[in-house]
Amino acid sequence: MEWQEHQVAMLPLGTLFSAVRVPGPLLIALTNNAPVSELDAFLRHALDGGPVICDPHFFRYYALVPASTPRTWHQALDDWRALDVDCLGRGSYLGVPRVDAVDGTQARASYWSAPMDSAAMLCRPVAVARLIAAGRHSLRAGADA
Repeated sequence: MEWQEHQVAMLPLGTLFSAVRVPGPLLIALTNNAPVSELDAFLRHALDGGPVICDPHFFRYYALVPASTPRTWHQALDDWRALDVDCLGRGSYLGVPRVDAVDGTQARASYWSAPMDSAAMLCRPVAVARLIAAGRHSLRAGADA
């Protein structure tokens, strides 16, 4: 019903899946200032087709990962929070767009930057961690230049 009324349903995290929040500026730094319109294709490739939700209003991306990821990432997250990266699990909710919301050019609250192929297909945590580490490195290199 939420999908019909609001185009987004608030789903609890930490049981079926969790989400890693990645800020858009981190991805821009990683892609050598690629236009925002190219980030969706970049994420699909970088995360091997794993599902990612984009919130264009706050310019954040949410990579859907296994529910256990927040428990196993607690040390890395301490370093990454300065980048506005977080791993959301139990006690958190995520606005999940309708399955047909795959176009970022339409005005909406959020859309599938990388659509979910099946309910069991999630991003591999190691791929997300590599993406974040590479983005962090790119930000540092840009600051040193």
